[in-house]
Amino acid sequence: STSGTTFSLSAVLKNEGVLSLYAGLPAGCYRQLVYAGARFGLYEEFRDRLEAVRGKTDFASRLLTGGTAGGIAAYLSCPMEVTVVRMSNDASLPPSERRNYKGVTDAFSRIIKEEGAKAFWRGSTPFVQRAMMVGCFQVATYDELKSTYASALGQAKNSVENVFCSAMTSGLIYSLATMPLEAAKNRMAGQKPGPDGKLPYTGSLQTITKVVRKEGVLGLYKGYLPYYLRCGGHTVSMFILVQKIRDLYGDLEKKS
Repeated sequence: STSGTTFSLSAVLKNEGVLSLYAGLPAGCYRQLVYAGARFGLYEEFRDRLEAVRGKTDFASRLLTGGTAGGIAAYLSCPMEVTVVRMSNDASLPPSERRNYKGVTDAFSRIIKEEGAKAFWRGSTPFVQRAMMVGCFQVATYDELKSTYASALGQAKNSVENVFCSAMTSGLIYSLATMPLEAAKNRMAGQKPGPDGKLPYTGSLQTITKVVRKEGVLGLYKGYLPYYLRCGGHTVSMFILVQKIRDLYGDLEKKS
């Protein structure tokens, strides 16, 4: 809820300061270099190749290529994703349970030393599944909505207004679709073994089922408002920036 989000934000600012809101930012930047770069690059490559074979690009083709590119990109960036989740969530844990990573390099070395490299892919299944859905519901729907809004509203396809409307809508769609897998991914990536030495969550479906049984369906949507604000804000800024870079690159190519 809005009040819950506001209360949590106020408590974090009061107890830990402004910088605590950016815990895990360096790891997040590294992750985006791999994840976003591979996701966009592979999407357009797959889409164009499929169009060359089929002779057309429709929404089904965009969904297929978006999901495939998202899944591959997510698997490649799993080590950074685990690091992001742990560094971001560390401050919310009781002092005795905190890992207290000093930075990205320290987190990487300690995870390998203490848990082995396989720990980087703990929770990879829901992350890859979520990324495939993001590829479908963010990238593919955005690509489709750009043409739809441009035609319906009579505005230029690559204009800031059209990109903004398309990005906000795709952000809403994909945040609703992926929130359950986001919740499962975060719980699996941040979990610790219980007293019996076993992990409480073993897979995305098991995690989702366990949460629904204990907390109800809405338990999967706890923290949805900040998640949507993150998704919507990220989607809008990302696609506007991507479009501007493309326009700039196109202008430079024309001059050369």
